[in-house]
This record gives sequence, structure tokens and C-alpha cells, in this order.
Amino acid sequence: MANAELAPYTPHFRQAVLAPLLTQNAVQKAELTLSLSEDLPIFVDVVVQDPGGIPGRPARPELVAHTALKSKPLTTPEGRAVLLHAIAHIELNAIDLALDVVWRFSGMPLDFYKDWVQIAKEEAKHFLLLQRHLVSMGFDYGDFPAHHSLWEMAERTRGDILARIGLVPRTMEARGLDASPGVKNKLISAGDLVAGRILDIILKDEIGHVAAGNRWYRYVCKERGLDPISTYRELIQQHDAPKLKSPYNLEARRQAGFEEEELIYLAANGL
Repeated sequence: MANAELAPYTPHFRQAVLAPLLTQNAVQKAELTLSLSEDLPIFVDVVVQDPGGIPGRPARPELVAHTALKSKPLTTPEGRAVLLHAIAHIELNAIDLALDVVWRFSGMPLDFYKDWVQIAKEEAKHFLLLQRHLVSMGFDYGDFPAHHSLWEMAERTRGDILARIGLVPRTMEARGLDASPGVKNKLISAGDLVAGRILDIILKDEIGHVAAGNRWYRYVCKERGLDPISTYRELIQQHDAPKLKSPYNLEARRQAGFEEEELIYLAANGL
């Protein structure tokens, strides 16, 4: 078992993720994430010290309340760019969320950290696909305001791995599974076939991300002797998670490992 005193002196993977996590430039953050070497040892029991400044953020975009964001008609290039920018911002936050889990929470099985490293790299791929498409349209990440809701949930759940994986991948990211088909159809109808293909890539990967959340959420519930379904509802109330709204992508949620009892309750009550 690794000793916590080794953390400042021995290079290991759970420290290495701090470099992209603290990086302020968005493109560099994604590129550094993709370049993380998985050959480094993963000391699962080491307590990594918080360096402060997490997460690194660029000066732009301006962060505002989600209620202050305004959409524009998708019949215009700017309108499509605003929508794609919002998705790119979610993907950038998702990089930070995955990296944050790796360094912050010790004592999980080795495969847990490997899963979240892979998730971080896929989120980085998504961000770069969207950012490059924005550039091809004459825009860039940072050109429009964005909201901070995803990271706010990270702050609320920073002290408990069960709450973090219960409410970020299983709730916040699962909302993306629900929204993806409608957003894709709107962009394709507006003539942006490239964006449609990017969203297909994102949806396929995000099903796997939510599945990892489901798998590890149930693992922690079993370790603590908790019922996954009733505990999930308690976590939603405790951490003021956003209420979900239909339509739900039930097929994608099934592929991501949600149980039928959960889907029936969701369809009847929301969350």
C-alpha cells in the first residue's frame, strides 16, 4: 500500500492529472489530457493534496447564470455557433470533472481510475471536435457566454464519491443522452451535417460514460450497504440536483445501465 507521504515526491498518475486540470487555456487542457501517459503508476491509496485553483479556466467565455443565456435562430451561422459553443462548454467541464475524480478520491479500485482517465480523454476529443468545427464556421470557444452549472454540482459533491458519481454522470451527463437526438435533428435540419456527425460520436461515448457512473455508483452503494434506488433519490434532494424533464432517451439510458424500475419512476415522476 502506498504511503500518503510519497505523494509530493513520487510521480504517479493521480498527480499527473492535475496538470491539465489546472491549465487555463481550453485547447491546451484538452491536448494535455489526451497526452496523459497511462504508463505512470496509479497509487490508489495516496491522498493527493489539493493544489488550489481547480479547475483552471480561460478568461473567456464570460460565465453567467444559465437563465441569462439566450439562444439565436439556428437558421443563422451565429445561432448554430451559439448552440455548438454551449455543447463545447459542457465537454470542457466534463474533462475537468473526470480528471477531478481521479486525483480527489482515493481508495477506489484500480479500474475505477482507468475508467475515468478514458472518460477524460474522450471528453477532450469531443471538445476539440466541437472547437475545430466552430473555428471552421468563423467562431471559437469563448466567443459567447456560458454557464457554470456542471462545476457547481462538482463543488457540492466534492466531499463524497457516492454523491459525485451519483449526481454527475448519472444525472447531469444523463441529461445529455436525453437532449442529444433533438439537438442533432435541429442542427441537421439547419444544414449542419458535420455537427450531426459530431453529436453521433458524442452520444455513443457518453452512453459509456453514464454506464461507468452507474457501475461505480452501484459498487459504492454495495460497499456501504445502501439501496441504490432510494439512495439516489435522497442524494438528489440533499444536493439540490436539477429536476429532469421529458422527453427521455430511454433506449440510451438502458444501454447506459439504468434499471427498468428507475426508468419507470423517471417517466412517471421525473426527479
